[in-house]
Amino acid sequence: MAARRAWVWGVGASAFLLAALLCGTAIGPVSLGFGSIVEAFASHIPLLGFKSHLTGTESAILWQLRLPRVVLAALVGAMLSAAGATYQGVFRNPLADPYLLGVASGAGLGATLAIVLGSSSTSDLLPVAAFAGGALAVAITFILGTSAGSSRGSAAFVLAGVTVTLFFTALQTFVQQQHASSLQTVYSWILGRLDTAGWHDVLLLLPYAGASLVALLLHRRLLDVLALGEDEAASLGIRVARVRLVLVAAATLGTAAAVAVSGLIGFLGVIVPHTVRLLAGSSYRRVVPLSILVGAGFLVFADLIARTAMSPAELPIGVVTAFFGAPFFAFVLRTRMIAS
Repeated sequence: MAARRAWVWGVGASAFLLAALLCGTAIGPVSLGFGSIVEAFASHIPLLGFKSHLTGTESAILWQLRLPRVVLAALVGAMLSAAGATYQGVFRNPLADPYLLGVASGAGLGATLAIVLGSSSTSDLLPVAAFAGGALAVAITFILGTSAGSSRGSAAFVLAGVTVTLFFTALQTFVQQQHASSLQTVYSWILGRLDTAGWHDVLLLLPYAGASLVALLLHRRLLDVLALGEDEAASLGIRVARVRLVLVAAATLGTAAAVAVSGLIGFLGVIVPHTVRLLAGSSYRRVVPLSILVGAGFLVFADLIARTAMSPAELPIGVVTAFFGAPFFAFVLRTRMIAS
């Protein structure tokens, strides 16, 4: 019975993602139509005999503008959602999110430095700088967390992450004050941006997100064991420190890469895993893969709202996710407090 329910939820999540991808590619200032989109994709499959009826301009909009943006949103959504579910399992904290270990503050500082010190090549340097800043922040967090001793468990890493976040945020604020003319560009990145997405961004993120998601999927059963507690997991033969390191490193690597190409998109790692738990159960064997599918679809729909709600202007996608995420976060926090 449980296997059948898991199959049903998997099909439902896949259908949700497919609907998001179709809507994201078809809807916009220039409407392409669902049938035309399907024909365009089918025309690239040999032996089917389909022919695309899109004009040259419509084809350029589909393949060069809209599709890379939709694919990037799906990759970022899948990565942040899976990372959120993983952090919540590793740290046994339902409010943990992908930015827990200082990734956001490090990436924000790196992006800010690239913007205020960059030149005409800033757009190329910004993802690299953001990734380097996020990776540096996490490396410092791991050094601090490890120095506290293994007896303190996951709490040491959480406290180290808070410390690093505060320090890097202070540095970023100082840099912003010294270069006030760049504030608008910095804040547009901080609030999340997919409007400049291209295939180069997709190719930049794909190897990191792919490796990270594969690692999280392969280790998702161990998250159920860690949920029992570190002592119980160790008694079952699990090398808790090693498993925690692998899971956190994989989630953080993918998160840093996602942040580098999309900016800071908050709440996604809290909204999606908790919604999946409420609907499909708390086992991470289902939560992680379903979070990947639902998170990808959710961010594609959020980006669709961001670029159509105030057309021709665009909302920062971080504003859209915060609009849904802040009330949901408050609900989870209140529920947690009542349960405890």
